[in-house]
This record gives sequence, C-alpha cells and structure tokens, in this order.
Amino acid sequence: MSFTAPEKAIIVEDYATHVGDTGSPEVQVALLTARIQQLTEHFKTHKKDHASRRGLLKMVGQRRKLLKYLRNVEAARYQTLIQRLGLRK
Repeated sequence: MSFTAPEKAIIVEDYATHVGDTGSPEVQVALLTARIQQLTEHFKTHKKDHASRRGLLKMVGQRRKLLKYLRNVEAARYQTLIQRLGLRK
C-alpha cells in the first residue's frame, strides 16, 4: 500500500525547495500527509486493522513534530505549506 517510485517522485518534485531536495520539512510533511490519506481510506474498509492504525498514529505524530519545527523556524514557510496541503481550517 505504499507509494510507487513515480508517485513519490511527483510529490517530492512538487514540494522540494531546490533541485534534489528530499529532506526538507516541506517534502517530509507532504509525503507523510499523502501516506496518512492512503491509510485513512484503508481504514474505511478495514476497521479492525489495529496494527496499521498504530503506524498511522505514529505518522500523525511525526508530521505534527515536523510542522511544529517548521512553524518555529520559519512561520511563512509553515503557512504556505499548510495552505497547500489543506491541513488547517
């Protein structure tokens, strides 16, 4: 259920801050968000998959930590990222 290489490359390309960027918080948050959305769809049909649910909660926590870091380091980048991903209301 994970990404294929082309899907991941598209996400990395869209959120990269410079060429070859795969480790910036923007890219990491975008990848985690896409994976979280995939798992959320998975749980609509597999309600009792508790092992995967634990992984989902870990991903949500990791994304939260990365967003908190980005908010503290540079608030403008944080605002643009959450608007692009549609995370906050």
